[in-house]
Amino acid sequence: MRAFLFPGQGSQSVGMGAALGEASRAARDVFEAADEALGQNLFRLMREGPDDELRLTENAQPAIMANSLAVFTALTREGGVDLAGAARFVAGHSLGEYSALCAAGAFDLATTAKLLKLRGQAMQAAVPVGLGAMAALLGADLPMARRIAEAAAQGEVCAIANDNDPSQVVLSGNKDAIDRAVEMAREMGAKRAVLLPVSAPFHCTLMQPAAEAMRDALSYVVVDEPAVPVFANVTAQPESDPDSIRGLLVEQVTAMVRWRESVANMGQAGVEEFVELGGKVLGPMVKRIAPDARVTSIVSIEDIEALAKEIA
Repeated sequence: MRAFLFPGQGSQSVGMGAALGEASRAARDVFEAADEALGQNLFRLMREGPDDELRLTENAQPAIMANSLAVFTALTREGGVDLAGAARFVAGHSLGEYSALCAAGAFDLATTAKLLKLRGQAMQAAVPVGLGAMAALLGADLPMARRIAEAAAQGEVCAIANDNDPSQVVLSGNKDAIDRAVEMAREMGAKRAVLLPVSAPFHCTLMQPAAEAMRDALSYVVVDEPAVPVFANVTAQPESDPDSIRGLLVEQVTAMVRWRESVANMGQAGVEEFVELGGKVLGPMVKRIAPDARVTSIVSIEDIEALAKEIA
């Protein structure tokens, strides 16, 4: 049994999608559709940069989605792969959940691009630059990370943002609190702590204004039942009900990304192979969660053709 995975923020890089766009008409169609939906030349930014503009949250989120969906569309339209026949579940890390939902048919591409552009803008606007921060705790599990976060908070926000795998947990919150967490992490048992180069403190209560913006936006959007269940970040469970999906996407803005549990639960449901579409960041996490699982990253046209041949 197989699951398709879609990466989140941090997987962007200048040049992304360029070779695939040249090799695949289906991929080019995705990039052109995203450009049209957003009224900007996002694909040129993805191909040529500059890097600091691509890394802006409002650009990075739709760019990562477009790259993943270009891979997926080339696989399905040109490779002849049927999602429901090829995968039991889909899942995405943070913004990747929108990519997963689009791949499964819950949203169309234009809607997904517009939602992610708004999501990025709302997240950036929620907290003034410099007042929030995020840090990765390496060599720390969830209970240890919780102890560190509680000790560092001291009346400010310091929360678990991502439970990525058994040895990597990300904290988010007020900058001073995150700085304290980084300082005390090693003495409290973590191998090390690293501040992340992000422009806002994602997945914590400081993002509540962004959650309200997404609640409003999603209230106007049609959500269709996905072709296969989507493992939600908030519940770490498969979801198919459109109203539940809509509500969980609002919660997701401020809630912890339960990635470790999601992968483990997919494994318990019988998934033996995880295929990451459009990136190579989730694969290492999956291997640390499910060492016996087969993990494949699909990025290039050669990767797509090899997977299509295998599934066929």
